[in-house]
Amino acid sequence: MDKGRFLLETHLRTGRPIAELATAHGMHRSWLYKRLARYRAEGEAGLEPRSRRPHRSPTRITDRYEDDIVALRKELDDAGYDSGAETIQIHLARLNTTVPSVSTIWRVLKARGFVTPQPHKRPKSSYVRFEAELPNECWQADVTHVAMADGTYMEILNIVDDHSRLCVASRAFVTTRSPDVVRTLHKAAERLGLPESLLTDNGAIFTASPRRNDSGAIEPELLSLGIRSKHSRPYHPQTCGKLERFHQTLKRHLAKQVTATTKKQLQVQLRCLRHLLQRRASPPRPRSQDTVRGLCRARALLPPRADDRLHRLSGAPRQDRSQGQRDLAPQGPAAPHRDRSRLPGVASRDARGGARRADPQPRRGIPPPPDLDPTKDYQPIG
Repeated sequence: MDKGRFLLETHLRTGRPIAELATAHGMHRSWLYKRLARYRAEGEAGLEPRSRRPHRSPTRITDRYEDDIVALRKELDDAGYDSGAETIQIHLARLNTTVPSVSTIWRVLKARGFVTPQPHKRPKSSYVRFEAELPNECWQADVTHVAMADGTYMEILNIVDDHSRLCVASRAFVTTRSPDVVRTLHKAAERLGLPESLLTDNGAIFTASPRRNDSGAIEPELLSLGIRSKHSRPYHPQTCGKLERFHQTLKRHLAKQVTATTKKQLQVQLRCLRHLLQRRASPPRPRSQDTVRGLCRARALLPPRADDRLHRLSGAPRQDRSQGQRDLAPQGPAAPHRDRSRLPGVASRDARGGARRADPQPRRGIPPPPDLDPTKDYQPIG
């Protein structure tokens, strides 16, 4: 029995005033008078608790929008694309002039049984989020595994632009090696230009390991191109979270396709997915209502920025980035000329796809460092 019903029965049986009962039990007398009037009008039914739901809700979403949200959710799921609230909102914006908010779409999906809330998960606000300000300012690279029809696994090297979420490259390999990363980077640069920096994890194909007497192939190549090499903290995949999220999109799409039997078939599926994400479907967690291809075209691509260590070692002045010079490697008389066209799988063209111009001065590598102290792990620069 609730307190209001108990006080009304006390008033009716003992005759104690409503004001006295309300003051003694810390309740407002107007609420007790309202319950008493309802009891005299309806009898015992008037003492039952009533719903507080409003009779009408002007801001409630219409059934037409709910049906569109559910239809898009099913269509994206069947095709193997991302089907979250943000992605559905972008597709609705292409069909209607007025679209509901992301939170409204999420509540519709929850009410229809498409989403199961997980309040125990770590909130997104607790993460330190970062994002490149412009396209080609930072690329992320990582390798994932996909099962083939015969039960074996194929490795897939994915490269994603940090700003636009554009899938720059997606290549399948039986075993990904460091030279494969170099060739994939150059092929992607032929279409979109070189990035300013490359963010990867600490895998053996992305880093040099002195313990294995391995200098690697990607780090010297990035150094010669003036691209900064950045690595995430060990056992912290959240740093490359945008690329990890793309792995989920890729595997979800491949699960809806016919399982590939050969490497060539898998590469065709990867190419189709990359084109679909750029032109029709929405990328994971899209940052705007435009496609990622249109976002990259809307802003100028950044030329790569040479590492400060190169200029301190060589003593050469920093080149002006506003002039659009792609070659930012320092000049040095002791280093031989490095021709990128001799790399395996790289055409004799510059990163923008045009014919290579004759440089007035030959490009040089990095001169050997000054005298090193073998007793120190870290050597002074300059």
